[in-house]
Amino acid sequence: MAEAKTPGHGPLSGVRVVELAGIGPGPFAAMLLADLGADVVRVDRPGGVGLAINTEYDITNRNKRSVIVDLKSADGPARVLDLAARADILIEGYRPGVAERLGVGPEACHARNPKLVYGRMTGWGQQGPLAHRAGHDIAYIALTGTLGMIGGPDEPPAVPANLLGDYAGGSLYLVVGVLAALHHARGGGAGQVVDAAIVDGTSHLAAMIHGMLAAGGWQDRRGANLLDGGCPYYGTYETADGKYMAVGALEPQFYDEFVRVLGIPEHADARKDWTRWGELREAVAAGFKARTREEWTALFEGSDACVAPVLSLREAPDHPHLAARGTFTDHGGITQPAPAPRFSVTPTAVRTGPAQPGADTAGVARDWDVPDLLKDQELMKGSE
Repeated sequence: MAEAKTPGHGPLSGVRVVELAGIGPGPFAAMLLADLGADVVRVDRPGGVGLAINTEYDITNRNKRSVIVDLKSADGPARVLDLAARADILIEGYRPGVAERLGVGPEACHARNPKLVYGRMTGWGQQGPLAHRAGHDIAYIALTGTLGMIGGPDEPPAVPANLLGDYAGGSLYLVVGVLAALHHARGGGAGQVVDAAIVDGTSHLAAMIHGMLAAGGWQDRRGANLLDGGCPYYGTYETADGKYMAVGALEPQFYDEFVRVLGIPEHADARKDWTRWGELREAVAAGFKARTREEWTALFEGSDACVAPVLSLREAPDHPHLAARGTFTDHGGITQPAPAPRFSVTPTAVRTGPAQPGADTAGVARDWDVPDLLKDQELMKGSE
């Protein structure tokens, strides 16, 4: 892959990506590719997409450029195929068969560009009994068993926003897939279709747990295991001011430090004794309730007890460690996560704010040598 030509462009500088506008995991995956330096052109539809927030705040469209194409118009599919002919990667998130009906499916794109990596982002996947059914993150992760793992034993499963399904099980697997396929294509292989299904990726995330389950080291119920809140020294506890601390003192040396700082050294031997976990949990809960989150944060500061304050989204950017690393950045008046991961030779950056629908048509028409994009734009303006 081409090296970055200017600072802040990232290791994917020179890679061209077409994103057919959608919501959720597709835009996030395209943002990650854009953060890494790819030239991502988002093909927006007239009127926008459902569930969209104000486009000025949709940071999943940062570092991208946007054109508007009406795929239902006579020339719309041709414009997308023109872009696909010049792209390395295309991403779409329609239900199976929709892209084909619109005239921009894999067969049509590969006829123009045999090396193209065609990434398909769905919840259920391209085939299977549910492939054509509607769905959202929560339904996808429900079927995989991962939603059922999360939460207290006597409570309904806890909903992890849409982080586990859409973004971890969906977007990240799509990005890994299209980059692996691009590596294959650039090594002399053919382009191909990447079928990224949230049910597949989310199931894959639980690989270690399935191994533990098979070995008898994981109980198939919530709040009964080492890593799901069942263990009293791996979980969250309320403090005197109604806030929370997170505890992950799994190893013996970390546990010893934990009970020492918390002030319950008499429970040092309860770590491996499951019959004492009930009393240990009560002691830990009572200990944390005696002081505020700020006080406990100060007491555990500098220790290896693996204890941290549970911060809100607005609090997180100001934490000294995250601030020192620049984990968050401000761009265009919006505090947002900085690109990740980090690269020693080809650093990344937030280069531009959220792409506004159609705002980059002239630049894309010039840079990608698709002059008909400008004609289409004029036609759409004339029909308004």
